[in-house]
Amino acid sequence: MTDSSKALIIGASRGIGLGVVNVLTERGWQVTATTRDAVPAGSPESAEWVKLDINNPDQRKAVKDALSESTFDLIFINAGAFGPASQDVNQASDDEIVRLFMTNTFSPVRCATELLPLLKPETGVLALMTSELASLNENEVATYPLYSASKAALNMLTRPLKEETDKHGQTLLSVHPGWVQTDMGGENATLTIEQSTTGIADVFEKWRGKGGHHFVEYSGRELRW
Repeated sequence: MTDSSKALIIGASRGIGLGVVNVLTERGWQVTATTRDAVPAGSPESAEWVKLDINNPDQRKAVKDALSESTFDLIFINAGAFGPASQDVNQASDDEIVRLFMTNTFSPVRCATELLPLLKPETGVLALMTSELASLNENEVATYPLYSASKAALNMLTRPLKEETDKHGQTLLSVHPGWVQTDMGGENATLTIEQSTTGIADVFEKWRGKGGHHFVEYSGRELRW
């Protein structure tokens, strides 16, 4: 990558999103990132921050309008949530389930669709954060079924974006970060944020210009749908 590479990271106030901001800026990228609240402490001085709640359509439009003159080498939709403490569809409330799918499925795809015109042709990468738990092949025992279902739905609704990215020679990625020591992953997770986000940044670089839609984990391994 060159010093002129530009990235837009959606959902970067903490954890993996902020970690990706840190890694990319260390590699010389110009990074624009979004947060629902204040700019996170310790974030790189060179990063540009924009306020965004991806579930708010007015805020999504405002961000798109504010960035309309920009072209990005990478757009990474990272925002997401674990959902209700009870992962049993018979115990979680309707409101909890709707909020989960809005945050993990519908809003990320809408955000990606709206921002796609800002992605650089030919070598641009559009990536959405998913999970290996979304795969029937990788998650044979249905671990965290509601969360996993929201990510499986995300993968399916991401797929139609391939028609547009193919037209412009861009690459579409569904990215699994691994089991990471974040608020969601917990302290017993096997990966540090730095390990996961360094791998994710490597994946972005590896797949640049390759085209197609790929389900890839932080290590570079391709996953089964």
